[in-house]
Amino acid sequence: MKIRYFDNAATTPVREEVVKEMLPFFGVEYGNASVMYSLGRNAKKAMKRARERVARAINADINEIYFTSCGSESDNLAIKGFAYENKSKGNHIITSKIEHHAVLDSCKTLEKQGFKVTYLNVDDKGKINLEELVNSITNQTILMTIMFANNEIGTIEPIEEIAKIAKKKNIVFHTDAVQAIGNVKIDVKQMNIDMLSLSGHKFYAPKGVGALYVKNGINFKKLQDGGEQEYNKRAGTENVAEIVGLGKAIELIYNDYDEYNKKLITLRNHYIDRVKNEISNCKVNGDLINRLPGNANVSFKNVNGSELLFELDKYGICASAGSACSTSNPAPSHVLTAIGLDKNYIGGTLRVSFGRDNTMEDVDFLVNRLKEFVNKK
Repeated sequence: MKIRYFDNAATTPVREEVVKEMLPFFGVEYGNASVMYSLGRNAKKAMKRARERVARAINADINEIYFTSCGSESDNLAIKGFAYENKSKGNHIITSKIEHHAVLDSCKTLEKQGFKVTYLNVDDKGKINLEELVNSITNQTILMTIMFANNEIGTIEPIEEIAKIAKKKNIVFHTDAVQAIGNVKIDVKQMNIDMLSLSGHKFYAPKGVGALYVKNGINFKKLQDGGEQEYNKRAGTENVAEIVGLGKAIELIYNDYDEYNKKLITLRNHYIDRVKNEISNCKVNGDLINRLPGNANVSFKNVNGSELLFELDKYGICASAGSACSTSNPAPSHVLTAIGLDKNYIGGTLRVSFGRDNTMEDVDFLVNRLKEFVNKK
């Protein structure tokens, strides 16, 4: 049975070119990047090249890139690390109600330690209100952390406007850009972004490697003790092979940016048009204009989402009910709840996220199977 994969927001397959560049660092180039002899120097050189590639992709300086294990670690390091280092300047943080749990749970942890957190509302498309953001600022506000694009409904936030507000008020701005990398052109200098999180497995690099951009001059505390790797900000022996893969993948995804995203938009629009025209009682969630090119989040009235996923799986179709990080949680999606989606629709939500291997034939096959299941209800 052919597998038709529509869950690229959860993870992507590693590209062949990425694997090829990684392979030597599992074998002949196995050196520890912290040692002085040639094997170690080769590893260090490979890491430097990867750091340059990441920096170039977002227009950062090479010494502003810190390698981590994933987007969640990057979020934790940015939010907690900055808060702990700068608590003498203030104890107030602003975020939104639809952030990834890596952000929300980091903020909850800080609340237990005496920090104050404002969780901004969003409208029915998933966008924050800039006026509410401004009104939430106090003389104790030290950090704003708002995601670049939502992992469930695909809505892209007004990042440049948010960053301008933060800069004007002398507040540091962090964005979780895990879903945006490769799907949005990002210039951290032009956009006034102070800190940014990313994760390799969202753009055809391996799982288990990510990065954090921190603008020069912004101080943050390391969260784990040990060695002095990553400019003494992230202790632990570097995962050289996967760091190499991350660098190669981010270079490739932006080299192919226009063609890649044009394809995703074409597939997404075809899918949404067919679903809206051929299946009754459905609702497309998120902003239809300012959204990730490969994201289509649709809710079907009075449909059991788990039953739908199992039915699609019988045909080799891989999709999601929401974030892969929270599929074991039976509670309704915090994102769909925040946008005020009717409870009769929330349970029947299907997130489809397209990737470079999908075809129009795959999309039509998916819609036809959806019609068969939903129309029986």
